Amino acid sequence: MTAVHERTPPRTLRRPPRRPPRPPRRAAGSGGWPCLLVAPAVLGMVYLLLYPLARAVLISFQDFGLRELILGDAHFTGFDNYTTLLSDPRFWTVVRRTFLFMALNVVLIMVLSTLVALMVERLGRFGRTVVLSALVLTWAMPVVAATTVFQWLFHSEFGIVNHTLTGLGFTSFEGYPWLAHGPAAFAILVTLVVWQSVPFAAITLYSALTTVPGELYEAARIDGASGPRVFRSITLPIVRPVFMLVLSLEVIWTFKAFVQIWVMTRGGPGDATTILPVYAVQTALSGQHYDLGSAASMVTVLLMSGVLVLYFRQMFRQEAEL
Repeated sequence: MTAVHERTPPRTLRRPPRRPPRPPRRAAGSGGWPCLLVAPAVLGMVYLLLYPLARAVLISFQDFGLRELILGDAHFTGFDNYTTLLSDPRFWTVVRRTFLFMALNVVLIMVLSTLVALMVERLGRFGRTVVLSALVLTWAMPVVAATTVFQWLFHSEFGIVNHTLTGLGFTSFEGYPWLAHGPAAFAILVTLVVWQSVPFAAITLYSALTTVPGELYEAARIDGASGPRVFRSITLPIVRPVFMLVLSLEVIWTFKAFVQIWVMTRGGPGDATTILPVYAVQTALSGQHYDLGSAASMVTVLLMSGVLVLYFRQMFRQEAEL
């Protein structure tokens, strides 16, 4: 007999399906550690920022003077404080002056800081180091110290500005009281705020300029583009987010400028340098009308927020059209 061997097909070895890797086991109770670590910062922010804001909002709706501050028996008066504030003609004059002060400062800061950033980008290593070091030192100077220096510079008798102008032949500036004249005091404060704000804006914009690829500049030069056209078509679109961020910060900082004005002029002469933050402090301190001062502070916050909302809305609309 011939045995017939049936050939069986070779078996294919199938690997068992791999199980998905198990997520690493968390230690018991580790889920609460991040919250515990962040809690001190959150509590500090709530105490230092939100609590004063809530307290100011509450006082703005109360009859709150020196007596109520001592005894703590203030009662609510509704919108009476806001009605009194908004019906004061001096308040609206201060509002207009505040927007003028903010607009002048922001325009000068952004123009000068952009020019400084472009200049630093084109300097050599040594020149760039010198300019950036000077900007950092200027930025690091305390506000009160810088304000005191400006007071000395424009002192009527011992100021270096009057001494220099008189030496150059402008004898009318001998003993000229800069801070006693409203427009002159206003211009000095604008100069001071711009001088203190340009370093931060210039350094930030210079950092953004370093991210622009050099190949784009080379291609633009080959095509014969001028300097303003290169800045408008290449530089500005790339650094636009940083430029807008700096612009927003400068709007906030100049809108709520207080220390420089209070140290140098206290809002004078007259009301020539009084803006909303100074007006709020003056209202709260004169006659201890803390309720009206709080109402003025809340109106300041609302106006500043409104300006920023309109600005961001316009910015997002322009980005959507691109």
